[in-house]
Order: sequence, then structure tokens, then C-alpha cells
Amino acid sequence: MQDRLFVYGTLMRGFDHPMSRLLSAQADFLGAATVRGRLYLVRHYPGLTPSDNAADLVFGELFRLHRPRELLAQLDAYEGCGADAEAPAEYRRELYPVTLGDGALSEAPSEAWTYLYNWPVAQLPRIASGRFDVELPRPDR
Repeated sequence: MQDRLFVYGTLMRGFDHPMSRLLSAQADFLGAATVRGRLYLVRHYPGLTPSDNAADLVFGELFRLHRPRELLAQLDAYEGCGADAEAPAEYRRELYPVTLGDGALSEAPSEAWTYLYNWPVAQLPRIASGRFDVELPRPDR
């Protein structure tokens, strides 16, 4: 099973949230990373949607999970796409191309698990920078 996970929101280091602390405790931080996509502010948390435009980058972090099956099951439940989730779930977890680094694309992309936003985004504000600002309000979901 793939043991890498790309995160771009409340699961990143620096967020004072139980699930980000769980991830940090049960995974190795590999570094800053980017994916091609668009970032939207859903509420006090972001949602990532795929994009074919090379200029659309979302910035986040890449982790190597110690026990992928167990940790992903917990994260799936948090993201609302676990085994008990009602369809359509707000997020879906997929293997997605990720580039380690700051977006300069100097390194070939590899795949990592990524939570993609699964609901319509037409009415959501886009985060054009592709960076979920740690200064945004982020109360627990």
C-alpha cells in the first residue's frame, strides 16, 4: 500500500488540531510539496480540486506514514470519506501526482494519497495563492 500522504490544510504541521498532531506523531515529514490543482475556502478549511493548468499549484506537505492502513482509516473518518460516510462524501482520497519541493518542478512527480474536494465549488472563494494561510480562522470541524 502507498505510504505517502500529501496534505494542504488543517492536517499540516503548525495547526493546533488533534488530527495534525496525530499525523505528525505517526508519520515522517518528507518536506514541502506541490500538486497541480485549485484551492478553495470551504468554511474554515480548504478543498483541493484537480486542474489541467500547469500554473495552478497547491502548496502543502508530504509525509511517509508509519502504518498507512490504520492511519488512513482514521484520517478518512476525519475527512468524512470513511467506510461509514454517506455519498457523496465531501472529500475523496486518491493517489495524485505530487512534486516534492516548492513548485519549481525540478523533481519528477510521484504519487501520494491526497484528499480531493468532492462537492461543487462554484459558490466557494478560490484561494488563488494555492496556500492555506495558517492565519485564517480554523476552529475544529
